[in-house]
Amino acid sequence: MKKHFKRWYLPEAKIYLAIILFLAIILVQFDYWIGGIALIMFLFLLYYNRRMNRQRGEEWNRYLESLSEDIEWATKNAVSSIPMPLVVIETGGSIAWFNPLFGELFQGEKLLGRNIHDFVSELVPSRFNSNREGDIQELFFRNRWYRLLWTPVKTGNRKGNIIFLIYWMDITEEHRIKELYQAKKLVFAHITVDNYDEVLSDTESTKRPAVLAEIESRIAHWAGSINAGWIKYDREKYMVVMEEKELAAVRQKKFDVLDEIREISEGNRISPTLSIGVGMDAENPAQLNISALSALELALGRGGDQAVVKHGTKLFFYGGKSQGVEKRSKVKSRVIANALRELIEHSEEVLIMSHEGPDLDSIGSALGIFRCARFAGKNAYIVMNKSNASVNSLIKKLQENEVYSDLFISSEDAVNRINKDTLLVVVDTHRPSFTEAPELIGMAERIVVFDHHRRSTESVENATLSYLEPYASSSSELITEIIQYFDDKIQIEPLEADALLAGITMDTKNFIFKTGVRTFEAASYLRRAGADPTSVRQLFQDDMDTFASRSETVRRAEMIKPGIALSECPPNTPNAQLIAAQAADSLLNIKGIHASIVLCSTDEGIMISGRSLGDINMQVILEKLGGGGHLTMAGAQLEGISMWEARQLVTDAIEEYLEEGDSK
Repeated sequence: MKKHFKRWYLPEAKIYLAIILFLAIILVQFDYWIGGIALIMFLFLLYYNRRMNRQRGEEWNRYLESLSEDIEWATKNAVSSIPMPLVVIETGGSIAWFNPLFGELFQGEKLLGRNIHDFVSELVPSRFNSNREGDIQELFFRNRWYRLLWTPVKTGNRKGNIIFLIYWMDITEEHRIKELYQAKKLVFAHITVDNYDEVLSDTESTKRPAVLAEIESRIAHWAGSINAGWIKYDREKYMVVMEEKELAAVRQKKFDVLDEIREISEGNRISPTLSIGVGMDAENPAQLNISALSALELALGRGGDQAVVKHGTKLFFYGGKSQGVEKRSKVKSRVIANALRELIEHSEEVLIMSHEGPDLDSIGSALGIFRCARFAGKNAYIVMNKSNASVNSLIKKLQENEVYSDLFISSEDAVNRINKDTLLVVVDTHRPSFTEAPELIGMAERIVVFDHHRRSTESVENATLSYLEPYASSSSELITEIIQYFDDKIQIEPLEADALLAGITMDTKNFIFKTGVRTFEAASYLRRAGADPTSVRQLFQDDMDTFASRSETVRRAEMIKPGIALSECPPNTPNAQLIAAQAADSLLNIKGIHASIVLCSTDEGIMISGRSLGDINMQVILEKLGGGGHLTMAGAQLEGISMWEARQLVTDAIEEYLEEGDSK
């Protein structure tokens, strides 16, 4: 057939006929009879050629029709017998056709003409107005997993005339293997007993072995209940290796091992607590170990008695609702003081920076670092852009003294002064975004951080020296201890002692909250150094307008939950942030109020001040709103929302906190 067509469809056929016609005409010129015969032969050949062309065309059409029928039959057979469910959907979601395997998914249902959304709610009608090619969607349907492959097909020349072929590829086994792989992935957990020394020192010597045995027994029992391997590699440190599926159950129970350890009573007067750092979803065991240790450090920095799970770059917190235990040993303070002195002596000058919107604690602790730097013979400056009502009295006293005439500089001046030989000391915060000049942290080569707040997910990463102790009442307490060990001959000025004592007094609410033995020891040292309680008291005095605004804010308070009061400052309140903090403190003096939250509107947004008597963890609540602090005192800032929306967010955060507590 192919040779036949090739022979008769040569393009030279018309040329041959033309030559024959030309020769026949020439013959006519010489001999009519011979020329006539030649013309008759030409006409015969022309007729024969046309007839054969028509016959070949008909044969070709029959061949193409036969071939088309074969292809159409093969296509239909292939589509109907494809080894996976297939459905054809018209624009809008109407089912136009489906193969038998798809029909088996909906036995007893009439599918043709019905909308696919009526049977599979995940496939919404609006989806069928798209003509994207190669779309893939995974779907869990009737206890099976399917990968849906969408293929749009045009059915005509009209615009938008499209149908969708949706192939349902069963990937249940693939999902099962993935889930099994994920469930079997290793998880590392590092555990430490936060208050090991304190528990033993307050336990009779004959009962100490029983306490230690009970701690280890409960950790071993907990590890056994989750099919985990464990090992004790130091006197108060353990390592646990488990699978991710077991960790999911542990997280569901909110790490109940924390409660079990806290309930140990074998003659110990102090309840032991654990800190747990968990690393998961890392590339290899080495990275898992690093993640677990990093999570443990964060748990310890937040006060202990909690678990931190580090899942890749995400952090999840559990527990942390108890008061941090005071460390009685001052060995760490002595080591930090020696390290600080060495850093100062090898620096050209010292820049001291606290959080934006300074308070008496931040200024007091900054003055303590200033005195250390001056004793070492170095110039020191405190970075502060503007004062506020809470520190105006102290700032005024400092500016009246020639010793402190050039003490304060703006952040712009600090940026111009800083160089590779400058030491930057950050006090009363460890979060770069909260500092007076965050850009300085990126510019400084050597940074020292002193803070008493529980560690947040955001912290100064490149600190040369970091001293974060959430057990401490205030940063002023930490710096007072540093001063004592900095050098035996150091002498602080009475005004500096007043500022440090004022910082301790403010954060402890007149030595009521978070007050330990070391707090009184620091206050005693400051008193010997010349601190005057009367002068300190004067730093807290308010004018009549401040007192009236605070009283009005307290009057507006509402009990939103048993023991929890919520209030807001009156509109256009001067020094609203200070009023909010003072009102939150005042509300705790009212019988029946265990926690208070006060909101105020400022140019920067909605400021939130939270206070607690210790039963409710303000840090955990306000961390949900992007803030931080510690158990009895915390704050947060919300931007771009109204006061009503802020109140709703606070209420939701409290609800979530209480639900988490109930589920433990």
